[in-house]
Amino acid sequence: MKQLFLVIALFACVFTHANIDPTLDKPGKITGVVFDKNLQQPIPYVTVAVKTLSGEIITGGVTDDDGKFIIEEIPEGKSNVSIQYIGYKTYSTEIEISRGNRNIDLGNIELEEDIAALGEVTVVAERSTIQQKLDRKVINVGKDLTTAGPTASDIMNNLPSVSVDQQTGDISLRGNQNVRVMVDGKLSNVPIAQLLKQIPSTSIKQIELITNPSAKYNPEGMSGIINIILHKNVNIGFNGNASVGLTYEEQAKFNSAIDMNYRNGKINLFGNWGHNSSKNENFGHIYRPDDNSEQRFEFLDDSRSNLFKVGLDFYLNDNHTISVFTNQNIFDGSTTGSTNILYFDDPARNQMQRFLSVNDNQSGQYNFNYKLDFAKEGHNIELEADYNDFESGEDANFAFSGANPFNNYQDFVDTQRERITVNLDYVNPLTEKSKLELGLEARLFETNLAYMSTGQSFNSEGEIIPTPDTDFDYERDIYSAYVTYGRNYEKWSFQVGARAETVDVAADTNQVRSFTNDYFQLYPSAYVTYTPTEANQFQVSYSRRVDRPGLGQVNPIREWSTPLISSFGNTQLQPQFTNSIEANYTRNMEKGSITGGVFFRAIEDEINRAVFVDRTDLNKVILTFDNFDNTSAYGIELSTNYRPTSWWNFNASFDLYSQTQKGITERLEDPGNNPTVQNIITETVEVENTAWNFRMFNNFKVTQELTFSAFGFYRGANRNLQFEIEPMYFINLGARYSLWDGRGTFSVNYNDILDSMKFAFDGQRPYAQTGEFNWESNTVYVGLSYRFGGGKYRAKSRKRRDDREKDDSGGIF
Repeated sequence: MKQLFLVIALFACVFTHANIDPTLDKPGKITGVVFDKNLQQPIPYVTVAVKTLSGEIITGGVTDDDGKFIIEEIPEGKSNVSIQYIGYKTYSTEIEISRGNRNIDLGNIELEEDIAALGEVTVVAERSTIQQKLDRKVINVGKDLTTAGPTASDIMNNLPSVSVDQQTGDISLRGNQNVRVMVDGKLSNVPIAQLLKQIPSTSIKQIELITNPSAKYNPEGMSGIINIILHKNVNIGFNGNASVGLTYEEQAKFNSAIDMNYRNGKINLFGNWGHNSSKNENFGHIYRPDDNSEQRFEFLDDSRSNLFKVGLDFYLNDNHTISVFTNQNIFDGSTTGSTNILYFDDPARNQMQRFLSVNDNQSGQYNFNYKLDFAKEGHNIELEADYNDFESGEDANFAFSGANPFNNYQDFVDTQRERITVNLDYVNPLTEKSKLELGLEARLFETNLAYMSTGQSFNSEGEIIPTPDTDFDYERDIYSAYVTYGRNYEKWSFQVGARAETVDVAADTNQVRSFTNDYFQLYPSAYVTYTPTEANQFQVSYSRRVDRPGLGQVNPIREWSTPLISSFGNTQLQPQFTNSIEANYTRNMEKGSITGGVFFRAIEDEINRAVFVDRTDLNKVILTFDNFDNTSAYGIELSTNYRPTSWWNFNASFDLYSQTQKGITERLEDPGNNPTVQNIITETVEVENTAWNFRMFNNFKVTQELTFSAFGFYRGANRNLQFEIEPMYFINLGARYSLWDGRGTFSVNYNDILDSMKFAFDGQRPYAQTGEFNWESNTVYVGLSYRFGGGKYRAKSRKRRDDREKDDSGGIF
């Protein structure tokens, strides 16, 4: 607990410093909208600075997605307003705040392109910044964060409240894996862990953490949405970025990527390619004191993947835009491993399983988008159609030696998935202070899995029976409509909305209808925001969400198996519903900002793990899923983005969450050497789990070209239904050097310098056991990136909606 008190004390000091703000009593305000002079379209994220006549900065801000800005708390007297954006000439004007003229509207401000700057390279921010918006936290990814690793998966652990399981690649938000992951607001059939490893970190512009989404978004995901926004559609002329990287500890991991964009007149053409080749070693052990036995695991994953994207935006005129793109993903890999089971008191029972799995998959996404802008600013209607298909095949070979009675066998699994999404969105700013949004959506999803095996097992009479072949078909059709209404009242703003959905689910096992579920649900949402000054913002929000069972949770086909553990899905799983309330406070300071928040979730029909003793082998465990009674979760979060000096800036965050977890487990009472079914005790287990994380990313500027970084992470001890998990921590060090007049960046990272990362646990269910798993974390990364092209303009703004079908596989634990 000493570390916990230290973290809270750190944030208390920052809050104390934040309260000393000399800008609170300034009475004036300016407003305006920034446009591109030639194209007559608003420009977002433009810097607006208010300065004294001698040039000292008083206050400032940035334009929103519609190019609008509001700067408050400006002192009486004359000031200078400076509006700057890369690739455009600076606009300056003088204003005077007086008793009779406290609110100044600068109207429409048109920025001209700076022709002399069009040959310059795209400038990527040196440091990452965090913004708290109405319904999301936005991390603007700078060079410091991209240096943390070559892929999206590598930088996720640096984000507030986000964690990536280093073994499975599963991502969680606020300690929960029920989170939707999007790329540019679009769904993907590519498994999340695979997708994150294929996105180069240098291609990421922003990452949005939407912890309490509004009714406009699909309601899936208890802990919210993570939206990864890539660099694209931003530059005039031809430009892009190329990068290569190598990571090494025991095995080599290589990645490369190129992003290109061409914008001229009515055409915007963009494309990118990302490649990843990697080998990864994993190893671990589990010890059972009851029979003095140990399981030893060794695995080697070898994979290659390529992700392609090509798209076109066609601007018919000022009001009509057509956009199309396609994503193509190709993956092939293999996993070799062994599980060695040793009985130290009875070596005759020793056995070994050797495992070889060869798998490949490919997916395609085809997207069409049409947008009509009406005469009134912000008034538009948009139609989008998206088709996504996915095919995969896996051939697995199992070989046994020692005291195992089974023959060697093979498993073959073929998977096909299709998803069609069509949505229509309408936005109407009714007045300057109110906005109405309406939408319709259809989502049609179908998956087909075919399983064949040469294996065998024993029935209750001890007779050998072959493992049956299984065909599993799963369909889910969702039709929905939403409405949201928002309005501003001076320092107050609110938004209310609701989404109605009808869902039809059908599952067939071997052409026999095994499960159906038809239901209608209403998902309301509400936000209230109070901004008393430019420096302070308070917000309270509510939403209702759903976690529909993922494919890995309902699939009755054996997901994976070791001699003592097998994992299956449960076709009878019902959806889990969550009512979520959270409150946030954001404090903007001269040198940064700080955000604090609390949340509470009431969870209905919780989906969680069920652990059973295998009736065919009482030394073996079966893992599956089931629905349980209602439960709850709560937590607090603190994060800051601060620059103490001109050469040092840091991002730090602390989060604590607690949840009551319920599950079914079985255990053997006095198993002895010859356990029987009568020794099995079934019980519903309830575990109170409270966990906390602290992370801090430091950026040190040595010269104009050379920068060092240091990242530290600590996760406190926590519990799940099976184990008590020991604390986890690591420290990464890095350096980057700017080359070729800012066009290139050379990066070196030394990760987990203490070689401390491991998953260590102690459990009692269904057997007393301790264990530890390790992976390649003590790595060195070397990377080089080069940016080319020039000009700056934000082209078509794409919708950011969540719609991702999760492919949950619970992992071994």
